[in-house]
Amino acid sequence: MPAAPRFVFASDSLKGTLSSLDAARLLGEAAERHFPGCSWASVPVADGGEGTLDAILAACGGERVLAIAEDPLGRPIEAAYALLPDGRAVIETAAASGLTLLAPSERDPLATSTYGTGQLVRDALKRGARDVTVALGGSATNDGGMGLARALGARLLDEKGGELAGRGADLARVADVDLSGLCPLAAEARFTMMCDVDNPLVGPEGASAVFGPQKGASPEDVLALDDGMRRWASVLERAFGESFDVPGAGAAGGLGAACLAFLGARAVGGVERVLELVGFDELLEGADLCVTGEGHADAQTLRGKVVSGVAAACERASVPCVAVVGGMSAGAERVPGLAAMLPTAIDAMPLDEALGRAEELYALAAERLFSLLSLGARLG
Repeated sequence: MPAAPRFVFASDSLKGTLSSLDAARLLGEAAERHFPGCSWASVPVADGGEGTLDAILAACGGERVLAIAEDPLGRPIEAAYALLPDGRAVIETAAASGLTLLAPSERDPLATSTYGTGQLVRDALKRGARDVTVALGGSATNDGGMGLARALGARLLDEKGGELAGRGADLARVADVDLSGLCPLAAEARFTMMCDVDNPLVGPEGASAVFGPQKGASPEDVLALDDGMRRWASVLERAFGESFDVPGAGAAGGLGAACLAFLGARAVGGVERVLELVGFDELLEGADLCVTGEGHADAQTLRGKVVSGVAAACERASVPCVAVVGGMSAGAERVPGLAAMLPTAIDAMPLDEALGRAEELYALAAERLFSLLSLGARLG
């Protein structure tokens, strides 16, 4: 390692304790103590779930836009999305169509719709966005994205030509879709959907069977929704001349299929897209080491979480990568591209104590990391 190395810090927040910026500050302080004259850059990252909007705005600048949209049950709410420089926008499905917007007693995928998410997409297009990312996750819906399609100007028709509202129950009634009124701005934009699941639209691994029960569907509802989703898949295939019952189409209750069909979206993993938006590959140029991290590393770390995404990018760039995490489970250290993982928690420390001492423990872990790196540099 050179005498004045360059470091990159790209950590997720440690939920409920430290922000990405807090982690970078503590790492930077330790790095400067052990490598006087070093330089470092930091960028907050996220995996496409909670906190993604904040991380992208912090990294890219831009504006948090508040727009009136319908919640999953059609009630007006104020929902936020990010309008970034250079005509880019990031919209979280959960902002207008999220499960957290409903009381437990209100959860009913037969009654809910993604119409509000479509309203946010349309609002972003009207404000000049021409590169729109939709983060799929946390939805209360199982409407196959019919609500989004309707918000963008498509007409959903039953057997008699009557127009449907585009809720989950309408999957069983839809017979045709009229595309003549689609918002023309959508054809001028590029769309990306953040998607970390590979579920198809229908069947035992499809949207209704896998995610429906989490959204309030009874076993009988699941069967009805899956039958309706198969009908919707046929309508889409007739309208667009191709099948959208593909891996990822079942994300967000089938919203993935609608993004593919009506928006021509490409599917990208959440953390992969976040790294694209923040220009992470460019940030790695000339770096000697990258430090990433998240709250708790476990088997899921290998499946599209921040540590695995950052480590993969570092491996492609031939930049060594280590992770500082709040805690870790067995097997978490086997992340491809990751040289080492350091937990901040000490032995069997009670969770409450670890959370209460999060900044102190993270600072100690950062100190251990850079003292070891300094020793290695002297010995090497």
